[in-house]
Amino acid sequence: MEAHPPYLFDPASAQLTVTADGDGAVLDIVVRGAWDDEVGGATRQAIRNCLAESPAAIVIDLTGTEGVPPETAGMWLAVASAAAAADPPARLALCLPADCGLAVRLRHAGADSLLPTFASGEAAHDTLADRRSLTDVVRLRLPPTAVAPSVARNLVGGACQAWDLADLLHPGRAVMSELVTNAVEHARTDMEVTISRRGPALHLAVRDRSPALPRMINLATVKPGEPLNERGKGLRVVHADSIAWGAIPTTGGKMVWATIRSRGGRPRQW
Repeated sequence: MEAHPPYLFDPASAQLTVTADGDGAVLDIVVRGAWDDEVGGATRQAIRNCLAESPAAIVIDLTGTEGVPPETAGMWLAVASAAAAADPPARLALCLPADCGLAVRLRHAGADSLLPTFASGEAAHDTLADRRSLTDVVRLRLPPTAVAPSVARNLVGGACQAWDLADLLHPGRAVMSELVTNAVEHARTDMEVTISRRGPALHLAVRDRSPALPRMINLATVKPGEPLNERGKGLRVVHADSIAWGAIPTTGGKMVWATIRSRGGRPRQW
């Protein structure tokens, strides 16, 4: 499977924002303003991008959106079905007024088990938190020091051995090393490293306190006498060894993540 392009969610978007909780297990999509075909298309694309991260749940907040027609119920049920069929499955939840036409249409369709609705994002998160399993998640806070990448690599190695994911050990270590190195070099803040098992996939996330989203840069020419000073290769390693990766704004910073699965003998995609 080829790696997807990076999903870099722009925090300055006027009508749609995507944020994550501490380990990226629950993603929030907030839609504001008037609903039209363009906003609907952007929302569907955001959900597809979020599903690439293999989250446990996606909360879609429409409480600040005007004019979402009841006729879109079929669209919402379709994306909820796609989320439920993902590997591993993800739950979708909608936040919207209980008396609006879309909420009434979904209730009449008996959609509560597939697509529950809530009055607010807080209520959705409270319910989802009660249903989340906290097993198969490892977290560690690290300072921005030269040894941080090595500590994070070893954490991935231990997790892969404990979870019997030996085929993901080497790509997982490589990707985590680059994510932490980027945080050390560019964010220069304390960070939280999270490793989680999501079905057959390994999900890696590094959360720091810098709002600047990462970007690929051109490979720099190695300077004479400095053969190890390669610039621009880090995110290419992440792209090559993961099936999807990206960055999401968080309160007080950002989270950079990558999802890794077995390539089954297929070559890396540079």
